[in-house]
Amino acid sequence: MTLPKEMNAVVIARPGGPDGLELQRHPLPACRDGEVLIRIAAAGVNGPDLAQRRGHYDPPPDASPLPGLEVAGEIAALGHGVSGRQLGDRVMALTNGGGYAEYVAVPAGQVLPVPANWTLEEAAALPETWFTITQTLVMRAGLEPGMTVLVHGAAGGIGGAAIQIATILGARAIGVVSSPAKADYARRLGAIATIDYTSEDIAVRALELTGGKGVDRVVDIIGGPMAERNIAACARGGHIVQVSTLDGATASISLRAIMAKQLTLSGSTLRPQTPAVKAAIAGRIRAELLPGLSQPGFVKPAITFFPMAAAADAHRAMEARSHLGKIVLVTAFGAAR
Repeated sequence: MTLPKEMNAVVIARPGGPDGLELQRHPLPACRDGEVLIRIAAAGVNGPDLAQRRGHYDPPPDASPLPGLEVAGEIAALGHGVSGRQLGDRVMALTNGGGYAEYVAVPAGQVLPVPANWTLEEAAALPETWFTITQTLVMRAGLEPGMTVLVHGAAGGIGGAAIQIATILGARAIGVVSSPAKADYARRLGAIATIDYTSEDIAVRALELTGGKGVDRVVDIIGGPMAERNIAACARGGHIVQVSTLDGATASISLRAIMAKQLTLSGSTLRPQTPAVKAAIAGRIRAELLPGLSQPGFVKPAITFFPMAAAADAHRAMEARSHLGKIVLVTAFGAAR
Protein backbone atom coordinates (compact mmCIF):
# COMPACT_ATOMS: atom_id res chain seq x y z
CA MET A 1 0.00 0.00 0.00
CA THR A 2 1.40 3.39 -1.00
CA LEU A 3 0.86 5.90 1.77
CA PRO A 4 0.19 9.58 1.09
CA LYS A 5 2.51 12.25 2.44
CA GLU A 6 -0.37 14.38 3.73
CA MET A 7 -3.81 13.79 5.16
CA ASN A 8 -6.90 15.68 6.26
CA ALA A 9 -6.91 16.40 9.98
CA VAL A 10 -8.89 18.52 12.41
CA VAL A 11 -6.62 21.04 14.13
CA ILE A 12 -7.25 23.40 17.01
CA ALA A 13 -6.63 26.57 15.03
CA ARG A 14 -7.87 28.82 17.84
CA PRO A 15 -8.19 27.53 21.42
CA GLY A 16 -11.60 28.29 22.89
CA GLY A 17 -14.98 27.56 21.31
CA PRO A 18 -15.92 24.86 18.79
CA ASP A 19 -15.41 27.27 15.88
CA GLY A 20 -11.68 27.00 16.56
CA LEU A 21 -11.66 23.49 15.07
CA GLU A 22 -10.68 23.47 11.40
CA LEU A 23 -10.10 20.74 8.83
CA GLN A 24 -6.64 21.27 7.31
CA ARG A 25 -3.98 19.38 5.40
CA HIS A 26 -1.42 17.90 7.76
CA PRO A 27 1.70 15.72 7.36
CA LEU A 28 1.17 11.98 7.73
CA PRO A 29 2.44 10.87 11.17
CA ALA A 30 5.62 8.84 11.28
CA CYS A 31 5.26 5.22 12.39
CA ARG A 32 8.00 4.79 14.98
CA ASP A 33 9.46 1.62 16.50
CA GLY A 34 6.80 -0.31 18.40
CA GLU A 35 3.92 1.57 16.76
CA VAL A 36 1.26 0.79 14.18
CA LEU A 37 -0.12 3.27 11.69
CA ILE A 38 -3.91 3.10 11.47
CA ARG A 39 -5.97 4.32 8.54
CA ILE A 40 -8.88 5.80 10.46
CA ALA A 41 -12.49 5.01 9.64
CA ALA A 42 -13.91 6.81 12.68
CA ALA A 43 -12.83 8.61 15.85
CA GLY A 44 -14.72 9.03 19.10
CA VAL A 45 -15.38 12.41 20.71
CA ASN A 46 -14.71 12.64 24.46
CA GLY A 47 -14.59 15.15 27.28
CA PRO A 48 -10.79 15.50 27.20
CA ASP A 49 -11.04 16.59 23.55
CA LEU A 50 -13.28 19.47 24.61
CA ALA A 51 -10.89 20.40 27.40
CA GLN A 52 -7.93 20.39 25.00
CA ARG A 53 -9.84 22.56 22.54
CA ARG A 54 -10.51 25.08 25.32
CA GLY A 55 -6.79 25.16 26.17
CA HIS A 56 -7.12 23.31 29.49
CA TYR A 57 -5.63 19.88 28.69
CA ASP A 58 -2.27 19.99 26.96
CA PRO A 59 -1.03 16.78 25.31
CA PRO A 60 1.91 15.04 27.01
CA PRO A 61 5.43 15.33 25.56
CA ASP A 62 5.91 13.56 22.21
CA ALA A 63 2.14 13.16 21.70
CA SER A 64 0.33 14.52 18.67
CA PRO A 65 -1.04 18.05 19.18
CA LEU A 66 -4.17 17.03 17.26
CA PRO A 67 -7.26 16.15 19.31
CA GLY A 68 -8.76 12.67 19.36
CA LEU A 69 -8.06 9.86 21.84
CA GLU A 70 -9.81 6.85 20.30
CA VAL A 71 -10.12 5.47 16.79
CA ALA A 72 -11.03 2.43 14.76
CA GLY A 73 -9.74 1.53 11.33
CA GLU A 74 -7.29 -0.71 9.48
CA ILE A 75 -3.57 -1.15 10.02
CA ALA A 76 -1.72 0.63 7.22
CA ALA A 77 1.89 0.20 8.38
CA LEU A 78 3.89 -1.58 11.08
CA GLY A 79 6.79 -0.07 12.98
CA HIS A 80 9.97 -2.00 13.71
CA GLY A 81 9.54 -4.62 16.42
CA VAL A 82 5.77 -4.98 16.14
CA SER A 83 4.58 -8.59 16.03
CA GLY A 84 1.20 -10.27 16.04
CA ARG A 85 -0.31 -7.66 13.69
CA GLN A 86 -0.83 -7.62 9.96
CA LEU A 87 -1.53 -4.97 7.38
CA GLY A 88 -5.28 -4.62 6.91
CA ASP A 89 -6.21 -5.86 10.41
CA ARG A 90 -9.43 -4.27 11.70
CA VAL A 91 -8.50 -2.61 14.96
CA MET A 92 -9.60 -0.09 17.56
CA ALA A 93 -7.12 1.85 19.64
CA LEU A 94 -6.57 4.27 22.47
CA THR A 95 -4.40 7.00 20.97
CA ASN A 96 -2.17 9.56 22.67
CA GLY A 97 -3.74 12.24 20.47
CA GLY A 98 -4.20 12.66 16.75
CA GLY A 99 -7.45 10.74 16.34
CA TYR A 100 -9.28 13.50 14.45
CA ALA A 101 -7.48 12.65 11.24
CA GLU A 102 -7.20 10.14 8.41
CA TYR A 103 -4.17 8.36 9.88
CA VAL A 104 -2.70 8.03 13.37
CA ALA A 105 0.37 6.28 14.80
CA VAL A 106 -0.30 4.37 18.03
CA PRO A 107 1.87 2.24 20.36
CA ALA A 108 1.04 -1.37 19.51
CA GLY A 109 0.15 -2.18 23.10
CA GLN A 110 -2.82 0.19 22.93
CA VAL A 111 -4.36 -1.52 19.90
CA LEU A 112 -7.16 -4.09 20.22
CA PRO A 113 -9.09 -6.13 17.67
CA VAL A 114 -12.54 -4.90 16.72
CA PRO A 115 -15.13 -7.10 18.47
CA ALA A 116 -17.03 -9.56 16.31
CA ASN A 117 -20.23 -8.11 14.83
CA TRP A 118 -19.07 -4.51 15.36
CA THR A 119 -18.46 -2.10 12.50
CA LEU A 120 -15.36 0.10 12.58
CA GLU A 121 -17.58 3.13 13.11
CA GLU A 122 -19.22 1.49 16.14
CA ALA A 123 -15.91 0.28 17.56
CA ALA A 124 -14.52 3.84 17.54
CA ALA A 125 -16.91 4.59 20.42
CA LEU A 126 -15.24 2.12 22.78
CA PRO A 127 -11.55 2.59 23.62
CA GLU A 128 -11.28 5.85 25.59
CA THR A 129 -14.20 5.17 27.91
CA TRP A 130 -13.49 1.45 28.31
CA PHE A 131 -9.80 2.06 29.04
CA THR A 132 -10.79 4.74 31.57
CA ILE A 133 -13.26 2.59 33.46
CA THR A 134 -11.08 -0.51 33.33
CA GLN A 135 -8.17 1.44 34.81
CA THR A 136 -10.12 3.24 37.52
CA LEU A 137 -13.06 1.06 38.52
CA VAL A 138 -11.66 -2.39 37.77
CA MET A 139 -7.90 -2.21 38.29
CA ARG A 140 -7.61 0.55 40.89
CA ALA A 141 -10.89 0.30 42.81
CA GLY A 142 -10.92 -3.50 42.65
CA LEU A 143 -14.43 -4.08 41.35
CA GLU A 144 -15.64 -7.56 42.26
CA PRO A 145 -18.69 -9.66 41.37
CA GLY A 146 -21.69 -8.88 43.56
CA MET A 147 -20.68 -5.28 44.27
CA THR A 148 -23.09 -2.42 43.68
CA VAL A 149 -21.82 0.54 41.65
CA LEU A 150 -23.42 4.00 41.57
CA VAL A 151 -22.80 5.45 38.09
CA HIS A 152 -23.22 9.16 37.43
CA GLY A 153 -23.88 10.32 33.88
CA ALA A 154 -25.27 6.87 33.19
CA ALA A 155 -26.56 7.77 29.72
CA GLY A 156 -23.23 9.21 28.52
CA GLY A 157 -20.07 7.59 27.23
CA ILE A 158 -18.23 7.09 30.53
CA GLY A 159 -21.39 6.15 32.40
CA GLY A 160 -22.52 3.70 29.75
CA ALA A 161 -19.11 2.01 29.77
CA ALA A 162 -19.21 1.76 33.57
CA ILE A 163 -22.64 0.10 33.50
CA GLN A 164 -21.64 -2.43 30.88
CA ILE A 165 -18.24 -3.25 32.37
CA ALA A 166 -19.79 -3.71 35.82
CA THR A 167 -22.45 -5.99 34.34
CA ILE A 168 -19.97 -8.11 32.37
CA LEU A 169 -17.90 -8.58 35.55
CA GLY A 170 -20.87 -9.63 37.67
CA ALA A 171 -21.47 -6.38 39.56
CA ARG A 172 -24.73 -4.40 39.71
CA ALA A 173 -24.96 -0.86 38.39
CA ILE A 174 -27.34 1.87 39.55
CA GLY A 175 -27.49 4.69 37.02
CA VAL A 176 -27.92 8.36 37.92
CA VAL A 177 -29.82 10.18 35.18
CA SER A 178 -31.83 13.34 34.49
CA SER A 179 -34.80 12.13 32.42
CA PRO A 180 -37.04 9.11 31.76
CA ALA A 181 -35.44 8.67 28.33
CA LYS A 182 -31.98 8.48 29.87
CA ALA A 183 -33.27 6.10 32.54
CA ASP A 184 -34.65 3.79 29.86
CA TYR A 185 -31.33 3.89 28.01
CA ALA A 186 -29.30 3.10 31.15
CA ARG A 187 -31.55 0.12 31.88
CA ARG A 188 -31.11 -1.16 28.33
CA LEU A 189 -27.36 -1.10 28.90
CA GLY A 190 -27.76 -3.23 32.01
CA ALA A 191 -28.44 -0.93 35.00
CA ILE A 192 -30.54 -2.74 37.62
CA ALA A 193 -32.12 0.57 38.70
CA THR A 194 -31.89 4.29 38.05
CA ILE A 195 -32.09 7.45 40.14
CA ASP A 196 -33.36 10.70 38.62
CA TYR A 197 -31.32 13.38 40.36
CA THR A 198 -33.75 16.09 39.27
CA SER A 199 -36.50 14.65 41.47
CA GLU A 200 -34.88 12.16 43.87
CA ASP A 201 -32.30 12.40 46.65
CA ILE A 202 -29.38 10.35 45.33
CA ALA A 203 -28.03 9.20 48.70
CA VAL A 204 -31.45 8.36 50.16
CA ARG A 205 -32.46 6.41 47.08
CA ALA A 206 -29.11 4.59 46.88
CA LEU A 207 -29.52 3.44 50.47
CA GLU A 208 -33.05 2.27 49.73
CA LEU A 209 -31.91 0.29 46.70
CA THR A 210 -29.17 -1.44 48.73
CA GLY A 211 -31.25 -2.28 51.80
CA GLY A 212 -29.59 0.45 53.85
CA LYS A 213 -26.04 -0.76 53.19
CA GLY A 214 -24.99 1.82 50.61
CA VAL A 215 -23.08 1.33 47.36
CA ASP A 216 -19.67 -0.32 47.21
CA ARG A 217 -18.26 1.78 44.38
CA VAL A 218 -19.08 5.15 42.80
CA VAL A 219 -18.07 6.39 39.33
CA ASP A 220 -18.41 10.19 39.36
CA ILE A 221 -17.96 12.59 36.45
CA ILE A 222 -19.76 15.49 38.15
CA GLY A 223 -17.60 16.68 41.04
CA GLY A 224 -18.37 19.78 43.08
CA PRO A 225 -21.29 19.32 45.53
CA MET A 226 -21.82 15.75 44.27
CA ALA A 227 -18.82 14.61 46.31
CA GLU A 228 -20.76 15.03 49.57
CA ARG A 229 -23.71 13.02 48.22
CA ASN A 230 -21.39 10.26 47.05
CA ILE A 231 -19.96 9.91 50.53
CA ALA A 232 -23.47 9.70 51.99
CA ALA A 233 -24.43 7.02 49.45
CA CYS A 234 -21.41 4.80 50.14
CA ALA A 235 -21.25 1.64 52.17
CA ARG A 236 -18.48 1.09 54.70
CA GLY A 237 -15.28 0.42 52.80
CA GLY A 238 -16.61 2.06 49.67
CA HIS A 239 -14.45 3.54 46.92
CA ILE A 240 -15.34 6.69 44.97
CA VAL A 241 -13.68 6.97 41.55
CA GLN A 242 -13.42 10.56 40.26
CA VAL A 243 -12.89 10.63 36.51
CA SER A 244 -14.14 14.13 35.65
CA THR A 245 -15.43 17.33 37.28
CA LEU A 246 -18.12 18.67 34.97
CA ASP A 247 -19.85 20.71 37.68
CA GLY A 248 -16.92 21.76 39.81
CA ALA A 249 -13.26 20.96 40.50
CA THR A 250 -13.46 21.68 44.24
CA ALA A 251 -15.68 20.32 46.99
CA SER A 252 -16.35 20.75 50.70
CA ILE A 253 -16.54 17.28 52.25
CA SER A 254 -16.54 15.74 55.71
CA LEU A 255 -13.24 14.06 56.43
CA ARG A 256 -14.86 12.52 59.52
CA ALA A 257 -17.43 10.82 57.30
CA ILE A 258 -14.64 9.40 55.12
CA MET A 259 -12.85 8.13 58.21
CA ALA A 260 -15.97 6.70 59.83
CA LYS A 261 -16.94 4.79 56.69
CA GLN A 262 -13.35 3.87 55.83
CA LEU A 263 -13.78 5.25 52.34
CA THR A 264 -11.31 5.69 49.50
CA LEU A 265 -11.49 8.59 47.04
CA SER A 266 -9.25 8.24 43.99
CA GLY A 267 -8.77 10.24 40.84
CA SER A 268 -6.96 9.66 37.60
CA THR A 269 -6.38 10.99 34.11
CA LEU A 270 -5.68 8.49 31.35
CA ARG A 271 -3.76 10.40 28.69
CA PRO A 272 -0.53 11.01 30.68
CA GLN A 273 -0.19 7.32 31.64
CA THR A 274 2.81 5.47 30.25
CA PRO A 275 2.58 3.09 27.27
CA ALA A 276 3.24 0.21 29.69
CA VAL A 277 0.27 1.16 31.86
CA LYS A 278 -1.99 1.57 28.84
CA ALA A 279 -0.84 -1.78 27.48
CA ALA A 280 -1.69 -3.40 30.82
CA ILE A 281 -5.17 -1.89 30.67
CA ALA A 282 -5.56 -3.20 27.11
CA GLY A 283 -4.57 -6.64 28.35
CA ARG A 284 -7.34 -6.63 30.94
CA ILE A 285 -9.88 -5.50 28.35
CA ARG A 286 -8.80 -8.20 25.91
CA ALA A 287 -8.92 -10.97 28.53
CA GLU A 288 -11.99 -10.03 30.57
CA LEU A 289 -14.23 -7.72 28.54
CA LEU A 290 -13.83 -8.25 24.78
CA PRO A 291 -15.58 -11.65 24.86
CA GLY A 292 -18.63 -10.02 26.45
CA LEU A 293 -18.83 -7.39 23.72
CA SER A 294 -19.41 -10.10 21.14
CA GLN A 295 -22.04 -12.07 23.03
CA PRO A 296 -25.53 -12.38 21.51
CA GLY A 297 -27.84 -9.82 23.04
CA PHE A 298 -25.10 -7.38 24.03
CA VAL A 299 -26.54 -3.88 23.64
CA LYS A 300 -24.21 -1.56 21.74
CA PRO A 301 -24.09 2.07 22.94
CA ALA A 302 -26.18 4.64 21.15
CA ILE A 303 -23.94 6.56 18.74
CA THR A 304 -24.46 9.88 16.97
CA PHE A 305 -22.30 10.19 13.85
CA PHE A 306 -20.83 13.35 12.32
CA PRO A 307 -18.51 13.67 9.32
CA MET A 308 -14.96 14.55 10.34
CA ALA A 309 -15.32 17.98 8.71
CA ALA A 310 -18.19 18.74 11.12
CA ALA A 311 -16.07 18.29 14.27
CA ALA A 312 -17.22 21.69 15.56
CA ASP A 313 -20.85 20.57 15.39
CA ALA A 314 -19.93 17.34 17.17
CA HIS A 315 -18.34 19.34 19.99
CA ARG A 316 -21.44 21.53 20.28
CA ALA A 317 -23.57 18.41 20.61
CA MET A 318 -21.22 17.05 23.27
CA GLU A 319 -21.37 20.28 25.25
CA ALA A 320 -25.19 20.30 25.15
CA ARG A 321 -25.15 17.13 27.30
CA SER A 322 -28.49 16.07 25.85
CA HIS A 323 -27.36 13.16 23.65
CA LEU A 324 -27.38 9.49 24.61
CA GLY A 325 -24.23 7.41 24.45
CA LYS A 326 -21.30 8.47 22.30
CA ILE A 327 -20.50 10.89 19.48
CA VAL A 328 -18.26 9.65 16.66
CA LEU A 329 -16.57 11.41 13.73
CA VAL A 330 -16.44 9.47 10.44
CA THR A 331 -13.67 9.96 7.88
CA ALA A 332 -14.07 9.74 4.11
CA PHE A 333 -12.55 6.25 4.32
CA GLY A 334 -15.17 5.21 6.86
CA ALA A 335 -18.03 6.74 4.89
CA ALA A 336 -16.94 5.02 1.68
CA ARG A 337 -16.83 1.51 3.13
